[in-house]
Amino acid sequence: MQMQDMHSDHISGQFNADLEEIRSKLLAMGGLIEKQVQDAVTALVESNTELAQTVRANEKQVNAMDVSIEEACIRIIARRQPAASDLRLVVSVYKCASDLERMGDEAKRIAKMAIKLMDEGQAPRGYVEVRMIGNHVLDMVRQTLTAFARYDLDAAYAVAKEDRLVDQEYKTAMRSLVTYMMEDPRSISSVINVIWVLRALERIGDHARNIAQYLVYLVKGEDIRHTGLENFKEVVEKGKKT
Repeated sequence: MQMQDMHSDHISGQFNADLEEIRSKLLAMGGLIEKQVQDAVTALVESNTELAQTVRANEKQVNAMDVSIEEACIRIIARRQPAASDLRLVVSVYKCASDLERMGDEAKRIAKMAIKLMDEGQAPRGYVEVRMIGNHVLDMVRQTLTAFARYDLDAAYAVAKEDRLVDQEYKTAMRSLVTYMMEDPRSISSVINVIWVLRALERIGDHARNIAQYLVYLVKGEDIRHTGLENFKEVVEKGKKT
């Protein structure tokens, strides 16, 4: 489904431009967040202090983009009083921007932990898990942004399924790291920092899933945030029949 199919039947060309503007701003913000997540993980596993500092510095740009999108959405609601699919687009963009901003917070947290671990001069247990879960989460971020750009519900559902896998990997990693700390108490400080990194990655995955769910609301008008994966699949399948 193309964007113009849902949102370009207005007499006012400016209204169309306003809707396209917030959508474009959201995707631009998403591109920055994708890079923030990738750079934060790379900084950690490659012990790159400069890259970690760049991620922390870029947080100001993330916040500025979030504010800009929020203000643009409020202007549209105040001036255009959108209805139906137009209103769903504005609401979805507003909510997605909030989730992207929180992803940025988590990327900054990973960068902070990377610097802390480098200062300690150790390469603790858990970096393999960070790389594995980080790759899966980054893939989720990319998929959910692509899904939103294309209004692709199948891709959105794939993100939701990937989130379940990430949750399982996160739990497995937690059990392994807790066991390791019990066996070697000297590792507790550094491993706890790695645990915080893994927790941040798991949360980024949750936010990517949230965006996938907002896409369902945008396209189908159904709120599936508090339902299970099976319901997500049912909505997607129903969408192919309508």
